[in-house]
Amino acid sequence: MFRHLFFASLSLFLLGACNASTDASEPRPYQVEVLTDGLSHPWSMAFLPGGEVLITEKAGRLRIWRDGKLLENTVSGLPDIHPTGQGGLLDLALHPDFADNRWLYFSYVANHEGDATTHVARGRYRDARLSDVEVLFIAEPAGDTGRHFGSRLVFDQDGYLYLTVGDRGEQPRAQDLSDHAGGTHRLHADGRIPDDNPFVDRDDVKPSFYTYGNRNAQGMTVHPDTGVIWQVEHGPRGGDELNIIEAGNNYGWPVITYGINYSGSQIGEGITHKEGMEQPVHYWDPSIAPSGLAVYTGDAFPDWQGNFFVGALAHEHLARLVLEDNKVVKEEKLLEERGERIRDVRQGPDGLLWILTDESNGSLLRLKPATDSRP
Repeated sequence: MFRHLFFASLSLFLLGACNASTDASEPRPYQVEVLTDGLSHPWSMAFLPGGEVLITEKAGRLRIWRDGKLLENTVSGLPDIHPTGQGGLLDLALHPDFADNRWLYFSYVANHEGDATTHVARGRYRDARLSDVEVLFIAEPAGDTGRHFGSRLVFDQDGYLYLTVGDRGEQPRAQDLSDHAGGTHRLHADGRIPDDNPFVDRDDVKPSFYTYGNRNAQGMTVHPDTGVIWQVEHGPRGGDELNIIEAGNNYGWPVITYGINYSGSQIGEGITHKEGMEQPVHYWDPSIAPSGLAVYTGDAFPDWQGNFFVGALAHEHLARLVLEDNKVVKEEKLLEERGERIRDVRQGPDGLLWILTDESNGSLLRLKPATDSRP
């Protein structure tokens, strides 16, 4: 069991670590390269064989970065997308055998039975066009809020597809297993339900559920060495979480939380621990609004190997987390000086960190060593 229970002394230590930042007198080990700007609230990216990078814009456009430039033409063949509130065209994931089958997976918000909800679809990508598009998942019931669509996608090392759905801003939905909201879901690559999903034998549960009690997870990754699925989720006012995702677990929202309502009132039972509900590996108070999560394993930054990187929307920085035995022992804030919302972070095929800023004139950034002179 990977979970780590927070004792009071450790909580105080971690909260102090959350406020740590780079000593301005120390030389930075990295430089920031702006690969392009001109993106409208980008949300996700995918690295294709051959060097292309696909980038989603929340408004519903799929952009192409190629040979150092952002192309004017967008990818055609997308289904109808309904940008509303926090929703639109969101995450991207490549099939593990993308080089052979060309399946590109994407999450988006569209109308369903009169309201908006999270969808996951796939299509074959070739020459700036999607074909054979098919919808694999629709979060039901749809809702009339524009909040908390979740929408991160990852494939694990066995080829299963994981996707997140937020609570849609309606807290009790995250504890209702007859409702797709507020959890992590697991599918086969073609959308079928795996026979060994944790609740597949229960008639009162949506069989795609893998975990529940998740408020709004917008960062998820598979650790390349251990295969463990890690996830970050937004808390309310405080209480953002870093979790290890394990089959059947209840992560407690909204019954337990380290946050409070935006009004200052308590949430749920007003407690942080309860039997049968998981504790986070790490939490943030105040909230950083985490979106995007990567584990760094490249050679360009040897001192960062094994570190976790989390985008911060609210406090506008990139968080570097140092973990030992699945405990966060150090946190450093990068890119604070840019004053930009960090939406996504990935390790690229070049072993460098690639970052998207969630702005009306958003940027694709790359971190490379301070001494690196590559073009």
